[in-house]
Amino acid sequence: MSQPKVTLKIPKPLYDHIKTLIADSGFNSVTDFVVYVLRDIVYEGQREHENQFTPEELAHIKRKLRSLGYL
Repeated sequence: MSQPKVTLKIPKPLYDHIKTLIADSGFNSVTDFVVYVLRDIVYEGQREHENQFTPEELAHIKRKLRSLGYL
């Protein structure tokens, strides 16, 4: 079952440039490529956010590094 879709407008020169870039790349369309890139960017941002340390964790890490002579 296909998910509902919406229209996203981008400048025509950008569309044309992407179309040239993806020629013979395995992507079936500019839309497929743009969805792939956006997913990668969005999920990478989420992974980075999830991996952030709390202030307490950061202080603990700094203490450990200091005791080992790295700071």
